[in-house]
Amino acid sequence: MSKVRVRYAPSPTGYLHIGNARTALFNYLFAKHNGGDFIVRIEDTDIARNIEGGEKSQLDNLKWLGVDWDESIDKGGDFGPYNQLARFEQGIYQKYADQLLANDMAYKCYCTSEELDAEAEKQKAAGSIPRYNGKCSKLTAEQVAGFEAEGRDFTVRFRVSQDEEITWNDIVKGDVTFNSKDISGDFNILKRDGIPTYNFAVVVDDHLMQMTHILRGEDHISNTPKQILMYNALNMEVPRFGHMTLIVNPDGKKLSKRDTSIIQFIEQYKDLGYLPEAMFNFITLLGWSPVGEEEIFTKDQLIEQFDENRLSKSPAKFDEAKLTWINNQYVKQLTDEQYYDLVLPFLQKDLNAEDNAWLKDVALLYKDQLSYGQEITELVTLFFKEQISLDEESLEFVRQEGVVQTLEALKANLQALETFDADNIKAAIKAVQKDLGVKGKMLFMPSRIATTGQMHGPDLTSSISLLGLDKAVANIDYVISQI
Repeated sequence: MSKVRVRYAPSPTGYLHIGNARTALFNYLFAKHNGGDFIVRIEDTDIARNIEGGEKSQLDNLKWLGVDWDESIDKGGDFGPYNQLARFEQGIYQKYADQLLANDMAYKCYCTSEELDAEAEKQKAAGSIPRYNGKCSKLTAEQVAGFEAEGRDFTVRFRVSQDEEITWNDIVKGDVTFNSKDISGDFNILKRDGIPTYNFAVVVDDHLMQMTHILRGEDHISNTPKQILMYNALNMEVPRFGHMTLIVNPDGKKLSKRDTSIIQFIEQYKDLGYLPEAMFNFITLLGWSPVGEEEIFTKDQLIEQFDENRLSKSPAKFDEAKLTWINNQYVKQLTDEQYYDLVLPFLQKDLNAEDNAWLKDVALLYKDQLSYGQEITELVTLFFKEQISLDEESLEFVRQEGVVQTLEALKANLQALETFDADNIKAAIKAVQKDLGVKGKMLFMPSRIATTGQMHGPDLTSSISLLGLDKAVANIDYVISQI
């Protein structure tokens, strides 16, 4: 087999979506697993839909995820991926359009936009799916000359064969067959301004760039028969296609960019303080399964294990709980310095916190439970509140018989400490147990609620130490006043 070459070919019409990121990752892993090349090609010929910053977002977030491409083009001292618009300006696509025209496998269509719209509306009114009616497919030389004399502009349409079965062996779906009569008539390959349409440009580019495999989402599957017809018409070798199943939301519905219940853009995860290695790991498991039960992998391990035959034939469900769990596993692996570097910007931005040793110790209390960077601001709020507040469950617990005596004893023992640190606080709590005979949940739960205002949290004695004596005592007084 020739060297594997695959590509990720986004349009700069938006930011890097989770679905596009998965396409990029699967192509990257497939290439690296097989010792091949991973190419990025920006498909920017739909100028009206391109947005400012769209290409930069795609590239910056790919690099953040740990995905880099194998070929870069010199763009006046700056190096980046291929761009279709630049290739158009080099006249690459016109050459192949001229070849199809010369072989009568394509023709010039002089129909105006108004004529095409009117015909489409007429077909819709009749209950038909709009398709080009072939009006310009058999123009005489005189008719062509007349249109040319008028100066009428034209598109170039590809002639679709009648009643031809188009079959390919899909990497994911197995054998897939379309009939040419189900294609919406002869389709445009060059627009009026000479810019190639999507289906034509990708065929030319994938051929010239020697792509061996095309891995993409199943929403592209209707494009594949059109592209195969053009490969055959141009006597080009057809690459191996694979169409990955959709990503669906927890309700099983296709993931839509309008679905606000799920964060869908890589940049948003980056801004929330997710780790790129965790995102790489999680996205790879959306529609691909490794051998065994393990779910945490390094990039090198995923490259080694990636087998396209294990791509799922069923939709991949986006599981936010699984994402936060995976990210937490990676957070736990960070050094304390790396962890603090992750959370400090959120503490400074959201809580106006001052970077110091105390803040670092507070943040480190939550290292084992942190799901993503921004979550730290909610977790540490008790250390920044002037006064705690209790929910109904906490109030119900501390209103049990004997709790006031426990809290009064705890307060007295804390105030008697010469050194207010975790070890001495632990001894003070133990002394309450010895003096009052209270132990277990009825000792530690009231102590936690009264000092932190929470029923659950990190190490209690470290938390009290970092709160400080004055705040701990004030919190206890407040809770006693509520009983």
